[in-house]
Amino acid sequence: MRFSYLKQIVDYMQQFDRIVAVYRYDDSTVRFIFNHENSWNFEMQRGNSTISLGETVNRGKVYQAPFDILLAKRFNRSTIQSVKLHNNDKIIRITVNTSGSYKSETTIIQLEFTGKHTNAILLDKDDIVLEALRHIDENVSTRSVRVGQKLGELPSAPYTPQYYPIENIREFLVNEFCTRNKDKLQRLKKEKKALLEKRLFQLHKHLNELEEESTLMEESQLLQHNGHLVLANLEAIKPYKRFAELINFDGSPIILELPFECSSASGFANTLFKRSKKAKQKAIGLYQERTNLEGKIRHHELFLQTLEEASNPEEIALLFPEKRSGSKLKTSDSIAEFWIEGVKVSLGKSEKGNIELLRNAKAKDIWMHLKDRPSAHVVISTDKQQLPDRLLEAAAKLCVDFSVFEKGRYLVDYTPRREVKIVEGANVLYMNYKTLYVEKIGTIST
Repeated sequence: MRFSYLKQIVDYMQQFDRIVAVYRYDDSTVRFIFNHENSWNFEMQRGNSTISLGETVNRGKVYQAPFDILLAKRFNRSTIQSVKLHNNDKIIRITVNTSGSYKSETTIIQLEFTGKHTNAILLDKDDIVLEALRHIDENVSTRSVRVGQKLGELPSAPYTPQYYPIENIREFLVNEFCTRNKDKLQRLKKEKKALLEKRLFQLHKHLNELEEESTLMEESQLLQHNGHLVLANLEAIKPYKRFAELINFDGSPIILELPFECSSASGFANTLFKRSKKAKQKAIGLYQERTNLEGKIRHHELFLQTLEEASNPEEIALLFPEKRSGSKLKTSDSIAEFWIEGVKVSLGKSEKGNIELLRNAKAKDIWMHLKDRPSAHVVISTDKQQLPDRLLEAAAKLCVDFSVFEKGRYLVDYTPRREVKIVEGANVLYMNYKTLYVEKIGTIST
């Protein structure tokens, strides 16, 4: 970001005297909430940093790194002492004071919009590093950023900055937010669409390569029929002969080939019955596999539509959560998992997934389903019964998006899992529920 822009933005920021809350809403962006009309985003990407003004509906990930914990502790509900450019460079320093039970603390956040050195660093009043978005070792950069060490100065910029006036600072920041979001949204849609289409192609390929259950059932019935025919003609079948010429039950002639391993006619009949049973079991397994694949294909088609309808990058980030390290639990391929405001929300991709969700959900978990029509089951994993409206609304939207293709207004019922009684499979009865209205595509209201 240009030095001239930063200077004018810092001048504009002099109007703020308090910070309501600060948090990181993606890997390299820190959001400052000064009041209900001012949610500022400091995007600290190397080589692509900027400041914008705008707030998204939900954040999928709640960061709990030492940087984030200290950031919240020192800056939430703090009083701003000063906002200034540091060292006549593209570095903003915001100094705040927080009053605790016993003492007040002064903390500085240094936001460096300096290309490869771009960083967000928390300092005490003596410039000792408390935490940083990026820790830098001495062997990596001319200036190290290490907790407990005094922060050195960056080399001065080797140029004289030009002045580029901004007519309306707020409008400039809002436009920056919209532009960045639009560009990021299109990039993410293209990237994730290619991923989903590849998965969908593989699922269709697998489905098309499956044998037909009807063919296997016909084979099973024929083998069973021939087994009964052999039992009815035990005396006429000679084990030492390769073929048996028999009269079928309808009076027509039939020739059956005896396997080499059969030493008797009764053994031949048992072999036919075993093959018949195996073909029937395979047909049943194929039916279940086909049903499961068709459920996954429908889920991915709904996924693609939901992706296309996403209006901001955060909605896409919610659809593609990062894999959480350290978890020893194996995730079912019949269940999709999402994270909203740090809370796990699970969704059944198919009937099998819905049954798994019902079976594994805890009594206090919140269960969701479209009212009076088939839909994906959704479970919010929580022991809290008073959940934020934004979380419930986002989960209800997932329930609708992954259940129906058609636009319109839908009702979503929700209740604790203990109020849901399984009737058969994924069919349930439930009581003591509340209802949300979800507009596809549109806003959500209660």
